Amino acid sequence: MAILTIREFGDLVLREKATQVEDIDKSLKKLVKNMADTMYDAPGIGLAAPQIGVLKKIFICDLGDGLQVYINPEIVSAEDETEEEEGCLSIPNIRVPVKRAKKVKIAALNMDGKKVTFVADDLLARVFQHEVDHINGLVILDRTSGENKRKALRELSECSDKPAGGSY
Repeated sequence: MAILTIREFGDLVLREKATQVEDIDKSLKKLVKNMADTMYDAPGIGLAAPQIGVLKKIFICDLGDGLQVYINPEIVSAEDETEEEEGCLSIPNIRVPVKRAKKVKIAALNMDGKKVTFVADDLLARVFQHEVDHINGLVILDRTSGENKRKALRELSECSDKPAGGSY
């Protein structure tokens, strides 16, 4: 079991765009295992590789029905819009309202290297969009209003000594 350091807001790696995964090999499988250990320890429900300083297009999530792994994920289409509060393991103790598509069509590779395509809605759609944002160098503060961002930044500076809570 390896618990990795989750990079926090202000770390420049969170602003970098990740690169395509070319090979699903032993090192990638080890990375996924370490990401899972880290996410469950945090505790969180999703974690993208850039959040642990690895600039690869991969994320994991577990919404209560087991670990899911998405390699080279992309959003093919999106429908409807809803706004809900989101938290992030890279921005501890902060929750902001974020507008996201309510339903998304997803394409990715699984751990066997097979392409999977499906439609996700509600929480899975939100988590997928959140983690794809991390892969593209974006965080939830980029998706909220200026007023909410300013408030969150004030709170972040005031609560930097508080323990982190569970988030994506």
